[in-house]
Amino acid sequence: MNPDELKFDEKGLIPAIVQDAATKEVLTLAYMNRESLEKSIESGETWFYSRSRQELWHKGETSGNTQKIVAMKYDCDRDAIVVLVEPAGPACHLGTASCFTETFYGTDTPAGDRSDLEDYRILQSLQQIIAQREKEMPEGAYTTYLFTEGVDKILKKVGEESAEVIIAAKNRDAEELKWEAADLIYHLLVLLQEQKLPFKEVLNVLMDRHQSHKDKK
Repeated sequence: MNPDELKFDEKGLIPAIVQDAATKEVLTLAYMNRESLEKSIESGETWFYSRSRQELWHKGETSGNTQKIVAMKYDCDRDAIVVLVEPAGPACHLGTASCFTETFYGTDTPAGDRSDLEDYRILQSLQQIIAQREKEMPEGAYTTYLFTEGVDKILKKVGEESAEVIIAAKNRDAEELKWEAADLIYHLLVLLQEQKLPFKEVLNVLMDRHQSHKDKK
């Protein structure tokens, strides 16, 4: 994208609609000037211009909730852009995934659809956090400990958590089962990261199987 192709307003700003690349949910509306747009393109993460503070800001610089840019596109008038991102946490400063949470007119998205989006987002966010832990290896973090110990330790934990899931299920203990299942999913994601196998590829296998099943009907 060439910034010269865009139409900035009289204050040198252009609205940027940030959208989750996976779920297509609108996360926030922010503004960019030429410099923040260039920094976004250069770094691959979102930079904006704060109209209240009148300064540039890097999304996630202090919170860690960065937004990796997948694609950027402008509208037909070239006076607004859409930024498709992979969020590493909540987009809103209030801690919600999206800044758009309140419906004031019309019918909101069905609850089941919202749940599907949230379910996928927490897995996506967890995977991104685990990848960041492996890269930065912060001292004292449990994930750092697992990567330091290596694949044998990670495999041992996956085995232990699998056994705990089996025991909880055998005992018909739903409360225990949900905790052990969460532990198993976490350690499985750590294993996938250690093996450099994106979780998305696992989801693709499930999607292919689902589609194959539908085709056979």
